[in-house]
Amino acid sequence: MRKLRIPCAACLFCALGCAHAEDRAPSNPAIDMQGYLRASVDAAEHRATRRLSEDDFIRMSREPGVVVLDARSSEKFNELHIKGAISIPFSDLAVARLNAAIPDRSTTILIYCNNNFRSAESAFPSKLPSASLNLATYIALFTYGYRNIYELGPLIDIRDARVEFDPPGGLGVPDAEAPHGVLPRIQGLVLSEPSPAE
Repeated sequence: MRKLRIPCAACLFCALGCAHAEDRAPSNPAIDMQGYLRASVDAAEHRATRRLSEDDFIRMSREPGVVVLDARSSEKFNELHIKGAISIPFSDLAVARLNAAIPDRSTTILIYCNNNFRSAESAFPSKLPSASLNLATYIALFTYGYRNIYELGPLIDIRDARVEFDPPGGLGVPDAEAPHGVLPRIQGLVLSEPSPAE
């Protein structure tokens, strides 16, 4: 019995130590993990009914005053983006930048990310589903007080997309001189051919 008490005591000591690790961590009032987790739960509940079909996304994007926000890097935005979108890279989603770009918190904001498009890996590189940029962007906007946020829902093969993209021709309309169905390289974008499984 005595041998059993020593390992149990060690486990209890480790558990207590882990439970108080956050208390001993350096304090930084500008970083609030518990607040972030609460905001994430609230944003997830809010987001549940705000994921749009491609057709609804297109329709809403044409309404006056709607902002289509692309939070990918400037490099990826410049390579290819939904026509009419504004670029605020996720790392720049901060109070001053949002106040300048979207000062009215009641503005309707449509978001999309890498994980909404396939077959254009250069411009829209895939992320793990749980690391999708839409999730972080939605949570950030919600935390900053925006409530009219909508998200493009589906995963769309970019060759079949009905949304319009900039730069014009960035999708690589089949070249008249290229063999039928061959997509040219345009502005560094190479559209990948479908895999046999598709």
